[in-house]
Amino acid sequence: MKFTLKDYQRDAVRDSLNNLGKARRLWHSEADRTAFSLTAVTGAGKTVMAAATFEALFHGDDEFSFDADAGAVVIWFSDDPSLNEQTRFRFIEASDRINYTDLVVIENTFNRAKFQAGKIYFLNTQKLSKNSLLVRGHDPEEMAAKVDGTFPDMRPDLRAYTIWDTIQNTIEDPDLTLYLVLDEAHRGMGKQTAASQNDRNTIVQRLINGVGSVPGIPAVWGISATVERFNKAIESAGKHIKLPNVEVDASKVQESGLIKDTILLDIPDNVGDFDTVLVRRATDKLKESTAAWAAYSKQQQEAHVVVPLMVLQVPNTPDPDEIGRALDTIFERYPELPSASVAHVFGDHTTQRFGNRDVPYIEPQRVEESTWVRVLIAKDAISTGWDCPRAEVMVSFRAAKDKTHITQLLGRLVRSPLARRIPGNDRLNAVDCLLPKFNRKAVEQVVDELTTGSEAATPGRVLIDYIEVVPNPAVSPAVWDAFEALPSQTRPQRGAKPAVRLTALAHELASDDILPGAGRLAHAEMHAALDKFQADNAAKIKDKRQSVLVVDGKTVKADMLGKGRSLEQFWEDADLAVIDDAYRRAARIISPAIAHSYVDHLASQEADRDDDPEAFLDAIVEARVTVAGLGLVMEAQAYFDAEADKLAKAWLSKYREQIKALSDDRRESYRQIIEMSTEPQDAGLLKPEARYEATKANENGKVRVFPVWDSHLLCDQAGKYPADMNDWERTVVETESARPGFLSWYRNPQQPGQSSLGIAYQEAGQYKILRPDFIFFAEQDGQVVADIVDPHGLHLADALPKLQGLAMYAEKQAGAYRRIESVAEVKDKLRVLDLTKPEVRQAITDATETAGLFSSILADDY
Repeated sequence: MKFTLKDYQRDAVRDSLNNLGKARRLWHSEADRTAFSLTAVTGAGKTVMAAATFEALFHGDDEFSFDADAGAVVIWFSDDPSLNEQTRFRFIEASDRINYTDLVVIENTFNRAKFQAGKIYFLNTQKLSKNSLLVRGHDPEEMAAKVDGTFPDMRPDLRAYTIWDTIQNTIEDPDLTLYLVLDEAHRGMGKQTAASQNDRNTIVQRLINGVGSVPGIPAVWGISATVERFNKAIESAGKHIKLPNVEVDASKVQESGLIKDTILLDIPDNVGDFDTVLVRRATDKLKESTAAWAAYSKQQQEAHVVVPLMVLQVPNTPDPDEIGRALDTIFERYPELPSASVAHVFGDHTTQRFGNRDVPYIEPQRVEESTWVRVLIAKDAISTGWDCPRAEVMVSFRAAKDKTHITQLLGRLVRSPLARRIPGNDRLNAVDCLLPKFNRKAVEQVVDELTTGSEAATPGRVLIDYIEVVPNPAVSPAVWDAFEALPSQTRPQRGAKPAVRLTALAHELASDDILPGAGRLAHAEMHAALDKFQADNAAKIKDKRQSVLVVDGKTVKADMLGKGRSLEQFWEDADLAVIDDAYRRAARIISPAIAHSYVDHLASQEADRDDDPEAFLDAIVEARVTVAGLGLVMEAQAYFDAEADKLAKAWLSKYREQIKALSDDRRESYRQIIEMSTEPQDAGLLKPEARYEATKANENGKVRVFPVWDSHLLCDQAGKYPADMNDWERTVVETESARPGFLSWYRNPQQPGQSSLGIAYQEAGQYKILRPDFIFFAEQDGQVVADIVDPHGLHLADALPKLQGLAMYAEKQAGAYRRIESVAEVKDKLRVLDLTKPEVRQAITDATETAGLFSSILADDY
């Protein structure tokens, strides 16, 4: 892959490959058909995950311990040719092992007996409709009529095979495995009734379940943000074994930074026609976004400058004059905008007249790369499958009843332009949506759908009444230094391999000239570690080498006269194929790259490559046998992983300051490497530059204004910080603010980001992230000290795991804080546990419930 997969993407690829491997085995051994789904929120990178999966399916992958399927054939099916084209482009962009020729768009001229192994074929609904040249002569109704002699052969001239023939022949070939991938799998999976049946539904059902003599496709993989309909359709049909569905945790996607943290919704304050007012406001936001991205690119010396885009979403039957007035308003407000910077994506693909302006058509998949487009006019056709991360502002002229269309399109606008979070800058991590035709009640319904609905577009924040807060000028640099020194923790990654982490770190250090030749140095260190392991385990490795070189087995001898049987042992020397297989399994333990260089290292000790090439080749074979034997020693993996982890940690510590001085983009690479661990890792906080905060809430139709507070690290122009707090939280802030030496406080964001303190904890075997509510700063003995005070609800199911995670963090990071306290209400009284005390931490570790801890003598009144 050209892209480094995020941890949740690796997990999804691993689980998908496990399913595909099982599907292949069940089909070829039992003729059982299988199906499963992959569900992930919009922006999670489903296409990238699919590309990585196909790489492994066609070519094998040591990281995922997956062997290639030499007979794999993939059909990628959607109902939109332009979406297929965009997917094909993304595969080429993401993969370095899937070639352009491996991606075949099936046109009407396609005519093959079978699909070719190792290729992905792109199909869409139109190509399988009744009128398509690809299917004429193979419709089940037509075939039945032909049997009666009442229907002529409609197969086009010179076409030997319909697409259904090709599918059937491929399925029936024992050397091939046909996999069907349904993109946006929720579409076309509606109820199959006489009243509601449509062409797309029929086609999809035929592909999955079979029709006439054509059997159902053996392995079906549905991909979508919402796969409930697909899953139900598979289960109700009852023709496929249901494999475990792959579900991507939305919180992990949010943590990755691939999608925006915040959606800002603007609506008119009063009832009336405020189109022009909000269009002007949207234009201002476009200008601000353009200036902010230009400044950021200049500061970071980014080669790629983000050019923000505004989307004007209009009704299905728009008023051209209304659109023309909106465009006039935009150009009056933003005169620097070139006149030829508007395009549309209407279905008729012709130039449109809006007011006194002629606006050309552009294909949706070309908008992202066409930076001359600054204003895009769209209906709802791009709400599914469209990908344009530089779309930063949307104005929707759709009416309040069109909530679903707006929600769907917003789901396409939340992608981060640089595929990463901009540290500490909410302005660049937000998308603006202005709704002139909406009232507050309708907007709140959009918010509910965006955050909690069945087709939720984003797991991030959605704000209606908001302000921007920035670093408080009254806060001293010493406090900010103390803030940035606090250790935040990363979420561990399932299946992370220390050797892969070390190799990636070495590559980055060498690329940034921090440690020239880091890759060579890393391999040399690992070679030395393996040499030591060999010396310490010589006898074991010798035995294992012998098991690699000799294949043993048993022969069954049957006495046909006496009806008896006997077993005879046999031994045969292993051939190169057996040795290669054993070596490949060992290489997965120590990583293929290090295994390869270690073989060279061992061979060079036995023979000279230049003086005697033949002897060197023999030494290579011997070295591969040694590595294969080494990999069979039970203790090898734990030892090697520990050595690789130790070196990576040493380098990260040694070069911390040089890494910190790099650009955001380069630091992000190292942040991802730090996270490549099966244990929580420490990562420093970053000072936030800007953040949006809500100022009001609507409760039962009444607007409640949040109180404002002093001395927060972030504030508005008046030095105030808006915060909605319950009674506990208010008591904590007031109590801590009144303590001697108090300087300032921080409401720790509950959303991921490098300005939010995170603490890892385990629940039901899965790592999650706790974000304590408050951090307080005070002066003590001339030094700035930090306190964590976390109001803790006892009624929630995760109360004890979170408290145990906080206790583990307190034990590890005691030196970073003056106090780490958890506060809870017991019998109408606030009680506090001091987690800096060893006896409190031990009691928390041993506890089976939370309430008793706060009622015990270990707790004090707060």
